[in-house]
Amino acid sequence: MGSIDHNLITNEAVTYRAKLHAIVFFKPLLISLALAVVGGSLFYLQQPWPAAGLIVVAAIPIIVASVGRSSAEFAVTNKRVILKVGFIQKKTAEMFLNKIESVGVDQSIIGRVLGYGTITIRGTGGTLEPFDRISAPLEFRRQIQEQIGRTFEPVSKDVR
Repeated sequence: MGSIDHNLITNEAVTYRAKLHAIVFFKPLLISLALAVVGGSLFYLQQPWPAAGLIVVAAIPIIVASVGRSSAEFAVTNKRVILKVGFIQKKTAEMFLNKIESVGVDQSIIGRVLGYGTITIRGTGGTLEPFDRISAPLEFRRQIQEQIGRTFEPVSKDVR
């Protein structure tokens, strides 16, 4: 249960959750691999202390990416869209469904193939809130649009 669940308003329920795509590990993995290779080379050259130090430092980018991915939360509720990224320095956006004008999805070719992209929510007044590397962004947009559609459905009266 994340911070989104602790900040729900009265009669609000989460209908869909998304997360950051695993692509957030790509660059940290490359950096860690490069540091580990240099550390292994130093170990081979019989420099054990610098080698051990580099191998320990090689884990840091992966740990930072893990914390960043696990602390990111994206949710659609029956009343709002809530987006939060960051652990120490947070970026959040909360927008009521009736204030959303459009939801854009930007995907590169690699993003299309791997299933990630950028969601941009445009609110009334022209405010833009882009969030990068969200997993399944087209589904996230569909869920937002579905909730907006439910919000504006006329209440049916049972007439007998």
